[in-house]
Amino acid sequence: MVTVNDYPLSETAWCPGCGNFGIRLALRDALVELGLAPHQILLVSGVGQAAKLPMYMSGNSFTGLHGRSLPAAQAFKLVNPALKIFVFGGDGDGYAEGGNHLLHAIRRNVDLTYIVHNNQVFGLTKGQASPTSLTGYVGGITPQGTRMPGFNPIPFAISMDIGFVARSFSGDKDHLVAMIKAASKYNGFALIDVLQPCVTFNKVNTYKWYKDRVYYLPDDYDPTDKELAFRKSQEFGERIPLGIIYQSNRPAYTTAIDNPTDDPVAFRPHNPADFTFLNKENEI
Repeated sequence: MVTVNDYPLSETAWCPGCGNFGIRLALRDALVELGLAPHQILLVSGVGQAAKLPMYMSGNSFTGLHGRSLPAAQAFKLVNPALKIFVFGGDGDGYAEGGNHLLHAIRRNVDLTYIVHNNQVFGLTKGQASPTSLTGYVGGITPQGTRMPGFNPIPFAISMDIGFVARSFSGDKDHLVAMIKAASKYNGFALIDVLQPCVTFNKVNTYKWYKDRVYYLPDDYDPTDKELAFRKSQEFGERIPLGIIYQSNRPAYTTAIDNPTDDPVAFRPHNPADFTFLNKENEI
């Protein structure tokens, strides 16, 4: 039986009060409730404060380049379909450098869960405006306020007919646990945009700012209604909906390829000597 003791939490370099702590606790509790042991999961990240999460938890992990976590995560899933894969990034990592990878991950619909820590600022590099910063945000390189509108990933994802997209808030662990569990159970690509305060650099989008605005989608809300989901997804200001905003019945990528689970690459016989050429310099 999996318990919280299977997921000891390491000391972090996050600022006291950072919203990342709430996401980490929610992930741990969701994994326990799903009955997933550390050897059954893979935590994948890029670079950034949010992307450090795999370093601070038990489990298999891989850290790649900033914004480039999704291609690696998709490869891992196709090579070893038995792994439950969770990918982590910030709004800069995921929606700036990683924006093009997000687009194609939605298209492919490989079975993994992408959790974006959206604090509306570049926290690791001292508070520059990020793609999700609201118009007028004052940062280190925008002293007069950013002039561009903030990027809202939810309507973008719905327009791509994503399989599963939800929004949650790191200040409500129970709700985030429910969203992570639902995303994990979905057979396809699942995006969770988590509103996560940066207590050091973002003095606008604070815990209070979010708590004054977020509300929960009602029990009778139908996430398969694409038109309704698109309308709800564009609410971001005085009111911000939380929950599973859209879910489709798109087939997962593995349904279109031969033997995705019967003969996974990870367990095929191989001879390490066959790959020695990779360590040799090219001969001219």
